[in-house]
Amino acid sequence: MIITVLFENHAGFKKGLLGAHGFSVLVQHNGKKILVDTGSDGRVLLHNMEALNVSPEEVEALFLTHGHYDHTGGLKEFLDARKSSIDVYAHPDIFLRRVALKPKRREIGIPFSQEYLERLGANFILREESTKIFEGMYTSGEIERTTWDRAVGYLVKGKKLVKDPIRDDMALILDIGSSMVIVTGCGHSGILNIAMHAKSTFYKPIFALVGGLHLRGAKRHILEDVVKGFKDFGIKKLYPGHCTGIDEYAYLKAEIGSVEALHVGKVMKM
Repeated sequence: MIITVLFENHAGFKKGLLGAHGFSVLVQHNGKKILVDTGSDGRVLLHNMEALNVSPEEVEALFLTHGHYDHTGGLKEFLDARKSSIDVYAHPDIFLRRVALKPKRREIGIPFSQEYLERLGANFILREESTKIFEGMYTSGEIERTTWDRAVGYLVKGKKLVKDPIRDDMALILDIGSSMVIVTGCGHSGILNIAMHAKSTFYKPIFALVGGLHLRGAKRHILEDVVKGFKDFGIKKLYPGHCTGIDEYAYLKAEIGSVEALHVGKVMKM
C-alpha cells in the first residue's frame, strides 16, 4: 500500500511543489487508487498532482472525510480535469451550511452545492454506516464519541447558530492483512474515538495513523491522552499533518518517537 501526499500545509523537498492550508492524499492499495479529500484550492491540487505524475483520470474513487472547505475546495477543478464521472463517498451531512466566528464570521463548509458537483460528474454515495469502497478500503462510518472530540464551528439553522458536532467526520480504513492503517482528514471526532471505533468495527490492530489530528491549541491533558492511547493501542507509526499543530507535533515526536510529519510529496509505503 502506498500513500502519497498531494495537498498539505507544507510543501516538501522536491522542487516545484506547493503548500497551502488543506489536506489531500492519494491511496494506492490492492490495485486501486482513491483520492482522500481535495484540499482548499483546486489549482494547487492539480499543480501538485501534475508535479508528482498523478493524473486526475487515474483516480478511481474519491472519499471526503468531512464537509469543510479546506478538504473540499478543490472539488470543482478536480472534477473539471476529468473526462469521466467518479463515485464520491462521504457522510450525508457533508453539505450542511457551516460558519466560524473567529477571527470573524465566515463560511467554512463545502463551497459548492451537491447539484453543481453532480453536474460536473460526482456520483455521491452518502452513508452514515461503514461502506466498502474497494477490497481492503472502507469508510469508517459515523464515529461514536466516547471521550473528548475536536469539533469546531457552527451550523446555520435558519436564523440561529448551533454548535457543530461535525458528525460527518469519518476516516478511511485500510486493511493491510494482519493490521490496518487509518487515514484522517482533521480528526474532529477525536483521534482516540477514531482509533477505538476502528478497532471495534474491524477487529484488527492499528499499524499506522495518517492525517490531521486537530490538536493545535489542545490542552496538555489531551496531548497526554493521545500519547497514552497511541501506546495502549500498540500503534507502530504516526504521520500527523495539516491541523495537528507545530508545537503539538513536537510534543508527540518527543514522547512517542515513531512520528513523521506530513508534507506535499511525502510517500509512505506499508
